[in-house]
Amino acid sequence: MKPLTLLTMPLLAVVIFCVISCGGQGGNKNETTTTEDTTTTTTTTTEATTPASTITTMPQDMVVATHKVADFNKWEASYDAHDSMRLANGVHSYVIGRNIKDTNMVMVATKVDDMKKAKAFAKDPALKQAMQKGGVMGTPHFNFITMVYQDTSKIESDLRSRTTFMVKDWDRWQKKFDSGRQMRKDNGIVDRAYGHDVDDNHKVVVVVALTDTAKAFAHWKSDDIKKGMEAAGVIGQPERFLFRIVKRY
Repeated sequence: MKPLTLLTMPLLAVVIFCVISCGGQGGNKNETTTTEDTTTTTTTTTEATTPASTITTMPQDMVVATHKVADFNKWEASYDAHDSMRLANGVHSYVIGRNIKDTNMVMVATKVDDMKKAKAFAKDPALKQAMQKGGVMGTPHFNFITMVYQDTSKIESDLRSRTTFMVKDWDRWQKKFDSGRQMRKDNGIVDRAYGHDVDDNHKVVVVVALTDTAKAFAHWKSDDIKKGMEAAGVIGQPERFLFRIVKRY
């Protein structure tokens, strides 16, 4: 009996060791994989449901030049060729637009690093010479603006309206204007940017996109908009410059 017992015990020990080893490793591996998979799925879902905001209220100084050109294509080539001159003065090209009724009437919007330097650049004889070389006719008009609201989301329409006007009080106007955003949108007008003259916040500029011109024009002529402007403290009649964006930088 003793020889049989001595042979059986080692064999039994081997079997038990294999069962425990195989079962333990398999169980731990499955548990680790399940935990990792669950964590990965949760993280991916969270990132996908957090869209970036397209609204910025960080003040942005801008210079907007409006002028007529003899030939748009010739002017555009000359404008791009003088980019180094603008950059040296902290002026960055942003948007070029052409008037709807007169496509040779051009609006150029630029972002600036230093408004004092930008104002000096607007009076620089070298700039005047470059503009004349490009075919600018007459005296260009410059607006020095601080934009306090911008919506950078992409929309299909490239038709814009830049409206300038005077207000009695900036805070009063801004509060009233912001409250009417949905009403304007319902009438084919989408807010894109607004701000005021860098030296006088009573001089306001508003840029909107037109998604339905029939509704938009009707709204501008309506009694609702007249009453809203009166309540917001708008002085006189707004001046609108309708243009189509032809180039973005």
